[in-house]
Amino acid sequence: MFSLEEKTQILNYINGELVAPSSNLFLSNTNPATGKTIGEIPDSDETDIDAATRAAAAAFPSWSKMQPEERFAILLKISELLLENLNTFAYAESIDSGKTLSAATAIDIPRAAQNFRFFASSALQFSSESHYLNGDSINYTLRQPLGVVGCISPWNLPLYLFTWKIAPALAAGCTVVAKPSEVTPLTAYLLSQVCQEAGLPAGVLNIVHGLGAKVGNAMSIHRDIKAISFTGSTTTGRIIAQKAAPLFKKLSFELGGKNPTVIFDDCNWENMLDTTVRSSFNNLGQICLCGSRIFIQKSIYDKFKTAFLTKVEALKVGNPLDKSSNLGAIVSTIQYDKVLSYIALAKEEGGKILCGGHAITMEGDCAEGKFIAPTVIENLAYDCRVNQEEIFGPVVTLTPFDSEEEVLMMANSTEYGLCTILWTENLSRAMRMSVQLQSGIVWVNDWMKRDLRTPFGGKKDSGVGREGGWEAIRFFTDAKNVSITFEH
Repeated sequence: MFSLEEKTQILNYINGELVAPSSNLFLSNTNPATGKTIGEIPDSDETDIDAATRAAAAAFPSWSKMQPEERFAILLKISELLLENLNTFAYAESIDSGKTLSAATAIDIPRAAQNFRFFASSALQFSSESHYLNGDSINYTLRQPLGVVGCISPWNLPLYLFTWKIAPALAAGCTVVAKPSEVTPLTAYLLSQVCQEAGLPAGVLNIVHGLGAKVGNAMSIHRDIKAISFTGSTTTGRIIAQKAAPLFKKLSFELGGKNPTVIFDDCNWENMLDTTVRSSFNNLGQICLCGSRIFIQKSIYDKFKTAFLTKVEALKVGNPLDKSSNLGAIVSTIQYDKVLSYIALAKEEGGKILCGGHAITMEGDCAEGKFIAPTVIENLAYDCRVNQEEIFGPVVTLTPFDSEEEVLMMANSTEYGLCTILWTENLSRAMRMSVQLQSGIVWVNDWMKRDLRTPFGGKKDSGVGREGGWEAIRFFTDAKNVSITFEH
């Protein structure tokens, strides 16, 4: 079993070893629920990225040529060790991010293990295409791993999304330089130790901690890193693209979202209501797939508002380690201030706060923590800033609509296009709207039901490329056509 010290000094994982940053400088790591320092993380820079890249490049020939069965066994062992150490990982995720221990235990860590298990199996099943032409030739497609690739993940689902990138890259035969968020580094550090125990060869995975402006920038401009897979804000994605595109790196970006939930009066009421509370406030709305704009058909608007507010007001915000807490702490002071600023802006824009709308001061260990009440706002124009800009917090707006055409216009009005949640029992409407909604994902009568074989990603400013299933494996490989002509 792995364990955490009271204050953990995190180290980089380079060439199979846990090492201090070259600068020997560290940054404080804070528990957002208590405001207390829980350790230090490396303040790494381009020197560390270069060392990690050189280690990955040296490991690539043997890893890429390793038999798929061997890669499968190692990745599966990592998955098994994550589950064996579930409680330690979940506790680390909770104190690092402010999310409830129950959510980290039930969702985040099991999904991280599933990511490794799922993509481990892909190492055994990926196959080439062939085309028989004119009776005298055959063309077949080789899919060859790119080489050293870069994976950059966000703070909201730290290990869940970190492994979502790393696992397919390793399964495809690439070696990896990875940067977790500096805000939530603990589980990535624990993953380093798991990789050592699982027997992952030195240099195959390298984890470098630090600030985006230093570490992320160094990854973006390093010529030996052939691709960047990034999940995070649209603003940061633009910066990475500006650095990496001139070097002709492959890019896969899953960026921001301002997702609509569209509710028609023929919905399954109880299922819709319970799920909409989850899709609005799960992880305090700090999930790119949360529905922050709720559009309700006018005939049920008042009924929905009353029932929804009753359920939201019953949510308990509290110590993330308390099993009775439904919601924990906002991940950082920066995010806390941002959310409160948007609540203030909503008032300026004429919005009516129906519940929440304020910070919460806790007692005891969490007295210095960053907590905000789940907030519901109405009377805002569909095109105001609060309804157009990503808040990424426990804030949703309610907007009535008359017709299918009107709600399609409002739902598609933002610069984002990640997902839509659609509630209707009318099959024709569901299919018709799914075609017209400008979203990479449409959930009909559900939310967050994920088949890992399907493509995942957004339209417009919500990203480029797709993750998941064979899409991920294809991203981390180059296609080479081989044409062979033979004599009759």
